[in-house]
Amino acid sequence: MSDHLESSRVAELRLASSVDPWTRLGFVVRDSGATSLMSVASLDFRFVDEAPSSPESAVTGWCLVGSSSGPDSVDGIATTWTESSPLPSPPPHRIHVVSIDHIVIMTGSLDRTSDAIEGVLRAPRKRVRDAGGGVRQGFHRAGDIILEVVERPDIAVDTPASVWGVVFVVEDLDATVAWLGPDVVSTPRDAVQSGRRIASIRREVGLGLPVALMTPHLR
Repeated sequence: MSDHLESSRVAELRLASSVDPWTRLGFVVRDSGATSLMSVASLDFRFVDEAPSSPESAVTGWCLVGSSSGPDSVDGIATTWTESSPLPSPPPHRIHVVSIDHIVIMTGSLDRTSDAIEGVLRAPRKRVRDAGGGVRQGFHRAGDIILEVVERPDIAVDTPASVWGVVFVVEDLDATVAWLGPDVVSTPRDAVQSGRRIASIRREVGLGLPVALMTPHLR
């Protein structure tokens, strides 16, 4: 494989949705040329006027760190490249996101998408989890972000992969949930990872993709 595959990480998600719901939650969105850009922990969100690839998410693609000669798709996820991308320095905001826990990728074939991620990002699959009901999850680590690949039985096997959602780690989940209120976020519940809790931003808020908030990793 070529050298551009050695250290790929996700630098940016492209999001075809309004900035307004994000700013109402306290995130800072700034102008960046012809588009708007928002930095959350180690990940940028670029707001674009494009057609989403999935009816469940307004994410139209991602930008990876590597050579500009890299492929333009990862199993159907539209892909652009940047040769160098310093980690963003996000401005302070009320939700206090300290890191990105994981990006959720939906697919009709876990093995096909995992093979593509390993081949392009050099991020081997670490494990597979049977979530029940025919749902399988595979986990990759790309830089400091986990890629959670989800195969669902209601998605045709030949359906390409798409970026579905993202999970933020926040300093104080209870304080964040209390500030946002029940109309914005669900009541915290136990996460799959032992000792951690998670709460989901309600779809009616209109962020353009499923977003969840999670407690920090246990030390």
